[in-house]
Amino acid sequence: MTVEPAILITFVGYLVLMMGIGFWAYRATDTVDDYILGGRKMGPAVTALSVGASDMSGWLLLGLPGAVYLGGLGEAWIGIGLLIGAWLNWLFVAKRLRIYTQLADNALTLPDFFEKRFQDNQGYLKLVSAITILVFFTFYASSGMVGGAILFEKVFGLDYNVALVIGSAIIVGYTFIGGFFAVSWTDFFQGCLMLIALLIIPFAIFTSPDSHTGVELLDPAMLTLINDETTVIGLLSLGAWGLGYFGQPHILSRFMAIGSAKDLPLSRRIAMSWMVISLFGALATGLAGSLYFAQDPLANPETVFIHLAQAAFNPWIGGLLIAAILSAIMSTIDSQLLVCSSVITEDFYRKWLRPKADDRELMMVGRLGVLAIAVIAGIIALNPGSSVLGLVSYAWAGFGAAFGPVVLLSLFWRQYSRNGAIATIIVGALTVVWWKSISGGIFDLYEILPGFILATVAGVLVSLVSPPKAPITAQFEEFKTQL
Repeated sequence: MTVEPAILITFVGYLVLMMGIGFWAYRATDTVDDYILGGRKMGPAVTALSVGASDMSGWLLLGLPGAVYLGGLGEAWIGIGLLIGAWLNWLFVAKRLRIYTQLADNALTLPDFFEKRFQDNQGYLKLVSAITILVFFTFYASSGMVGGAILFEKVFGLDYNVALVIGSAIIVGYTFIGGFFAVSWTDFFQGCLMLIALLIIPFAIFTSPDSHTGVELLDPAMLTLINDETTVIGLLSLGAWGLGYFGQPHILSRFMAIGSAKDLPLSRRIAMSWMVISLFGALATGLAGSLYFAQDPLANPETVFIHLAQAAFNPWIGGLLIAAILSAIMSTIDSQLLVCSSVITEDFYRKWLRPKADDRELMMVGRLGVLAIAVIAGIIALNPGSSVLGLVSYAWAGFGAAFGPVVLLSLFWRQYSRNGAIATIIVGALTVVWWKSISGGIFDLYEILPGFILATVAGVLVSLVSPPKAPITAQFEEFKTQL
């Protein structure tokens, strides 16, 4: 396969820019606080687009357009559920989490916050939280590597395994170097590029004469939100995606890192505007692919964005648009790797092995943690039949069910206890794993919903039986006064 020089030059130029940001961030990273949370001094715009870009990932440009390409606008219910969940997360969680994590002895990670929130000196809650994060984030990071491999495979004609190694090396590189500064600022630029790409491509296809020939072949059911194949379980499953937001560590860490809680309303408006436009563009891209390729269906639906970019634009513009896919993948997987790195550094190494380790040692451990998780995720991604959307949905459910109820109950319920939090995480995570392993009937329901419900019930019941001690409730009252 001959690679267009214009596409290659565009890609290389984009990657040089991202690595340049990583190097700049490296020079601005002096302490472990800087590496993990950017010193809690991120601005509202960077926070907003960083949340959006790290949230949406490759599934926005690969998974969702591919689902719409196959199933039509009925897949839009995922987007509707996500919009509602994201808005509620910004509205009810962001400010409380920013204030409470700083009050709780400047907690840098979600497990660290749980430990300090419940004053768990034994460290059991942090250990359970950290293990859960590493397990599900390994699958989540693997989805990004699959997306990167698909991109390099289709654009440059590489073998899948070779494409996987190259894509993973690029993504890990600047995360390893720059930490949170690199991740947040690259997310900002990547979010802008993703938004532009998702608007340009469907506009170009819908205004192209070539797409008009596919109208007669398009099933009218593709254009409706509810059709004959729509089921109650299906609607509940798609809408339940919104529950996942309350428990995603890589999104919640952005709330913890913003410079001031007063900046959150502006950040929320920017983030939600970006999200609405981007999801609309992804849905339109999937429909545009259904029209354009009606007579010549694609072998892999998740490549519809790539093929449309190559078909509708010259190589220079097409190369830039295809780089948006790499942007989406990089913007999420770097956040995931960074969270894993912080968990290894703060919640394992400093907690259990070297409590008095200095910042230089901790940053090195964090960077080595990035490499270790990347290797494991890459091994999982070696299966070329892996689905981006499938891996994302499993990890999203795991975090949503295990941590979503804990975050909400921690921020809103005075009588929530440490034992209740441990029960919540364990029940949520195990329910997702068990539910996913069974199919048919009620088990076709997306596993996040039963996991979230059962985890919440478990947390409430155990907290009622084993209530928190007075110092814990006193800290909660202090938190309420700071709201």
